This record gives sequence, structure tokens and C-alpha cells, in this order.
Amino acid sequence: MRFLAWLLPLFAPFLTIAQPNTDIHYKLGPDSMPQDGVPKGAIKGPFVLPSQAYPGTQHTYWVYVPAQYNPPEPASLMIFNDGQAFKYEEGDARAQNVMDNLIYRREIPVMIGVFINPGRTPEQPEPTPRNWGDRDTNRPAEYNSLDDKYARVIVDELLPALYKDYNISKDPERHGIGGASSGAIAAFTVAWERPDHFRKVLSIVGSFVNLRGGHVYPEIVRKSPKKPLRVFLQDGRNDNRGQRRDGAYDETRDWFFQNVRLMKALTEKGYDVNYTWGIGRHGQKQGGAILPEMMRWLWRDQPVSTDVKDMVERSFREPAKQP
Repeated sequence: MRFLAWLLPLFAPFLTIAQPNTDIHYKLGPDSMPQDGVPKGAIKGPFVLPSQAYPGTQHTYWVYVPAQYNPPEPASLMIFNDGQAFKYEEGDARAQNVMDNLIYRREIPVMIGVFINPGRTPEQPEPTPRNWGDRDTNRPAEYNSLDDKYARVIVDELLPALYKDYNISKDPERHGIGGASSGAIAAFTVAWERPDHFRKVLSIVGSFVNLRGGHVYPEIVRKSPKKPLRVFLQDGRNDNRGQRRDGAYDETRDWFFQNVRLMKALTEKGYDVNYTWGIGRHGQKQGGAILPEMMRWLWRDQPVSTDVKDMVERSFREPAKQP
């Protein structure tokens, strides 16, 4: 034992100390789980959307239709980038369950949900909950670039297809878009480029870093006229922190630092911004756990009746009667 104690200091510089799992305490709550008595919405698809913004590519998407959707009444709209991950029934978000529960309790409005995958060519594999497509689809170019091309996919290509099949409100205040990691900066870019169509942004561990220049958003926000956006940012102190293997530090590749910078810029500019900083790593663990609260905050301006005799307002939202 004394011999080992003598050797340990010699080898200490070469030993790797295991880092604790800082995501371990982020658990999904009841709002993210199927609940007895809560009507379940239907997920339709997959559908394929050819793209003109990125010629030769196509986007796969699914449509969540809540049980309370009534075609004569315009519904709100919430779009999730990296749709395969947000709708995954055993994943960290399970957004369809969140919408089922919150719509039923009148905590968010009746809304159509859309889960859209990154673009790919017909020969490329479809992204999956384990492989989001960074290495084999058009995801890096679409999601991380600071241009209007992906906004064109959503506004000029996806929305017309949705309007054709569903009665969705044209009011941009009733349109939200969200995502995680690169899907989050893509959601912000869509709303930033097209606030005439999208006003609500949900960002989980957003990649506002220098993958393709996203670290400049705080400066862009400060120098640009204020836009009518509502933004909820989430990130963790153990997200990717820009520390290279050689010990060098690059703040433009520090996810947590850049999320805090963006929050400060939005706050200084007077935006309707909310944020929460946890201790988690890069992923959907914390964001998935608080997804119900993020949705409540983003959609808190739905119409409310304070009439004490309004028993419809005071009751659960039951499924719409189908003709």
C-alpha cells in the first residue's frame, strides 16, 4: 500500500477523473406523461415536403392534432425542429404528451403541433432520436447558418401545406417554434427573420456559438430594431464550454457563455425573455423536464374569461364533436 501511495503522485497528471452526471436529477414529471382521462391527440404522418430553398432536399414531418381541434375554429401552431427527438415516446421531451395535458387543462390554447426533421436528399438516412443527422443530412447548413433559407422552408413551404389541411390562425402571435441545440438557434433564426409569421421561440441548449457564426447574435440583437418576439432560453453550466483538449479556451464555442450573452442582449433591448440556467450537460434532460413550464410561459397570453358563471372556462377541454 505504501508503494502504491508513493507511485500515485507520479501518475496523477495522467489520470482522468470521472465527471459526475449532472443530468441525473432532471426527471420528467406528470405533465410529460400520458394521464388517465386525458384525451390523446393524433400524430399523423410522416409526410414529405420537397424543398425549393435547398434544392434536391426534402423534409419529413408529422402533425399532432389535439383531440380538441375543431375545424371551424382557428387553432394555434407550435413547430418543433428535430421533430424525431421531440415526439419520441421514450425520449426526453415527449412534446405530444405535454400538449395533451396542458390543452386539456386550458393551460395552453388548442394548437396544431408539427415535428419536422432536418432536410436530407432521398439517398440520405432519416434522422433518428439517436442520430440527429449532423454527419449525414443537411442539418448543419440549415440550422446553424444565419440566413433566411430555413425560414423559407418553414414559412414558404411548410405553412402553405399546413394551411391547406388545417384551420390554423394566421396571427403570428399564435405561432411558436422551438428546438434543442442547433434546432434551437434555427428556431430563433426563423422568428428573427420572419416575425411577421412567428413570435414565440423555445430554446433548449441553443447552439448560439460559432459553428456558422451564431455567436454574433447578441451584437445583432443590440444593433437591430426591437422585434415583437417572446423567447424562453434554457441551458446548463456543464454544456459544451469551449475547452479544447490542448487546454485552450474559445469563448465563441462556449454554449453556456453564449446563451447568457444572448439573454443579456435580449433583456437590455427590452424583449419579452425568460430563461433558466441549470447544471446539466448538452442535451434535452433539463429542457425536457421543464418543457411544460416553458410552454405555459410562452403561451400565457391565450384569451381568458373571468366570468364566474362561465362554466366552460372552468371545465376541462373535452374532445371536439366530430361531424
